[in-house]
Amino acid sequence: MNDQPLAGKSLLLVDDDELLRERMGRALTARGLEVRVASSGAAALEMARQSPPELAVLDLKMPGMTGLETLAELRKVAPGVRAVILTGYGSIANTVEAMHQGAENYVTKPADADQVLEAFHRSGALSDDEAPPAGEAAIHTPSLAEAEWNHIQQVLADCGGNITRTAERLGIPRRTLQRKLKKLAP
Repeated sequence: MNDQPLAGKSLLLVDDDELLRERMGRALTARGLEVRVASSGAAALEMARQSPPELAVLDLKMPGMTGLETLAELRKVAPGVRAVILTGYGSIANTVEAMHQGAENYVTKPADADQVLEAFHRSGALSDDEAPPAGEAAIHTPSLAEAEWNHIQQVLADCGGNITRTAERLGIPRRTLQRKLKKLAP
């Protein structure tokens, strides 16, 4: 079995979060992939037109084109692309929609490179010789604190950073939300 299961494959990583994009890009490159990163769906499609990727990792919620809209357009440019969707919170509706759009799998944020590679393997998209060695890529299940933090951050982003509106949507007092936001992310 190959030490670097996907070594040499081209991967397009698309996420509007600069820190996650750069960190994940470096980690995937260290695992032998040829990684290109884009901060938006439009930038990703431009890169794909120049050189179609074999694999793609797309953030579900981005300004402009969503990850699913980007995937639909990406499939026109690179019909054989295998895609995994990154999502702030995994819901059944998001998962079903991602699969209908042709995603192989999805990974809930926060995620690391091994979880993304494992998602390609779990989808059945990789052959046995491309699979990571057993036990090497354990699936990360977020803790309750992580899930709560991610949900708060997603609602806060959806409300444009408005604390009052976010607290109303979450059904909690504004001061409680402010206390939760002052804590460090789990």
